[in-house]
Amino acid sequence: MWIIVRVLIGVVVLFLLEYYFTRKANRVFRTLFPDFPVKNKKLIIYSFLILLNLYPAILIFNAIYAAITKQSVAFPQNIFVDYLLLYPFWILIVLILQVSVLFFFVDLLKLILYPIYKKHKEKLYRLQVKIFLALTLFFAVYVPARIIYDYNTVDLRSVNYLKKNLPKELEGFKIAFISDVQADRYTDEQRLEKFIDKINESRPDLVLIAGDVITSTPDYIETAAKNIGMIKSKYGIYSCVGDHDNWAYRQDYVRSLREIKKSLHDYNIEMPDNELRFIEIDSSRIGITFITNTYVSDISETTLRNLAISNKAGFKIFLTHQPQEFLINSAAKNDYDLFLAGHTHGGQITLVFPFLQLTPTLFETNYIKGDFYFNNMLAVVCGGLGMSLAPVRYNSTPEIVIITLREK
Repeated sequence: MWIIVRVLIGVVVLFLLEYYFTRKANRVFRTLFPDFPVKNKKLIIYSFLILLNLYPAILIFNAIYAAITKQSVAFPQNIFVDYLLLYPFWILIVLILQVSVLFFFVDLLKLILYPIYKKHKEKLYRLQVKIFLALTLFFAVYVPARIIYDYNTVDLRSVNYLKKNLPKELEGFKIAFISDVQADRYTDEQRLEKFIDKINESRPDLVLIAGDVITSTPDYIETAAKNIGMIKSKYGIYSCVGDHDNWAYRQDYVRSLREIKKSLHDYNIEMPDNELRFIEIDSSRIGITFITNTYVSDISETTLRNLAISNKAGFKIFLTHQPQEFLINSAAKNDYDLFLAGHTHGGQITLVFPFLQLTPTLFETNYIKGDFYFNNMLAVVCGGLGMSLAPVRYNSTPEIVIITLREK
């Protein structure tokens, strides 16, 4: 039932966006290009609407067919479908979202200043139309260019964590923190190799992953494990459990997690599940608490408390998938030094907007990406590598976070 509700909401939002955008586009033709042939104008607008609606229409049809026949929703997966349907849809939807969000405030300003607008209506109306056209032309270039850039680029973000009385053995200790690798047909071996090479160039002492090593289906479990296993780290590679790690087999969470853990283990990668691991560095010790709190499995306050009490180390790390506020508060209360999480993809689709990181991820958390201090504890939210729902990232460049421990 909830899936049907979400589909209906999506259809309504898409319709409203299309209506708003095409209405403004019509004004451009009518005001700035009055001699433009009506037939050609309709051809441009209708072609735009067909390109925008063909992919969701096929998806809805397939979903209805799957519900009637009680099968899984299937959609052709090949390069032709990607470049003829999938990418055009996402580029266009990001384009109209981006332009509409910015131009909406021009409309809002017009309402607020309506008495002034009314006096100079003809001049200001033309200015409005020109602003809309300028925004559309600019983002028609910027959106696909930025999507391509964010697909092919990985940022290396360096963070120094300063701690009083840091054990001398930990001075300069380097942790490579990554998240949401999400191996799939878009994050394939070639893309993963570039990512892994960049991690290895930083020569980390320890590698921590905030879950989601695959996106879905068991087809990419081996790909994910093999590539992650190529990371070089003196003190090992560890990952917590992410949401998508439960979804290799959509209806069998236990099997999904079991197969992912086994494949990772074959490449000397551990995925503890609400467990503690201690890393011994000479006479010092790093204690890492691995917390599983996903859409599939919640953690209790009792488990959080018991794991915190058991983590008696000179340096304490809290690693989980989602940057939930209650988890951050628990970590801070229990005197962890570092809180590490991913899940957000750095917003994945983040609209250009003054003074605000505008992304759908804000509905879930305010901790989209970056470093946040809670007294002496540093919370790091990693933007990750992969993608979910949309096969694109926009204004959300993937990243690797290198955390270096220093004496304060």
